Amino acid sequence: MPRYFIYLSYDGSNYHGWQVQPNAPTVQEKLESALSLLMRTPISVTGAGRTDTGVNASTMVAHADFSEEIDCKQIAYRLNKILPPDIAIHYIRRVKDSAHARFDATSRRYRYYVSTAKNPFNRRYSCRLTGEIDFDAMNEAAAVLPEYTDFTSFSKLHTDTKTNNCKIAYARWSPLSADEWVFEIEADRFLRNMVRAIVGTLLMIGRGKIAKEQIREIIEKKLRSEAGDSAPAQALFLEEVKYPEDLFL
Repeated sequence: MPRYFIYLSYDGSNYHGWQVQPNAPTVQEKLESALSLLMRTPISVTGAGRTDTGVNASTMVAHADFSEEIDCKQIAYRLNKILPPDIAIHYIRRVKDSAHARFDATSRRYRYYVSTAKNPFNRRYSCRLTGEIDFDAMNEAAAVLPEYTDFTSFSKLHTDTKTNNCKIAYARWSPLSADEWVFEIEADRFLRNMVRAIVGTLLMIGRGKIAKEQIREIIEKKLRSEAGDSAPAQALFLEEVKYPEDLFL
């Protein structure tokens, strides 16, 4: 059966994350329902990863199998007519039959947006910060992250992952304007709740609640209780998923 990668984005505000759950709306459920309706046969999809309740995706990738080759542009167009306004299909690409949206991804990139001023127009997609925030201290702490691989301290407890090891390529805060900043992090994989836990811990450093040097101690103890609270979900975006080019046909 021919396999395709579906590139989409979504506003996570109305969903209990990506993955199908009983008695709760999810993005995967909406996509599978739309595909099944369109193709007139049950279609299941597999995503590049999970996003938690309320988390957004500028780019999510999912693979699906069809009984025969499809017109990618036409199916994308028709899917967009069926799907709700908060889910959009960007494009669909034919891939090798063995290609896997999750296991073949070489890296994923997230962005977390914060604002130091009250702004009614970004409140749904940014985290409002009050008081003095030391972004230089947070960047010094973030620069330490690529030195480590075990991020148990930033993982949701009791998950089904076999390892808590990740290779972080970079992690940094950058200004977008006088009162808006974005935290960007790229890694080969992420643990559940990992980015929000990292941001929450960095914000503790930025507010002077803990010293920037403590980031090493927090990581090395491998205890979720040592890290900060998870930052709010609405400001987090899955930004990009990368694959080897030879997967595409």
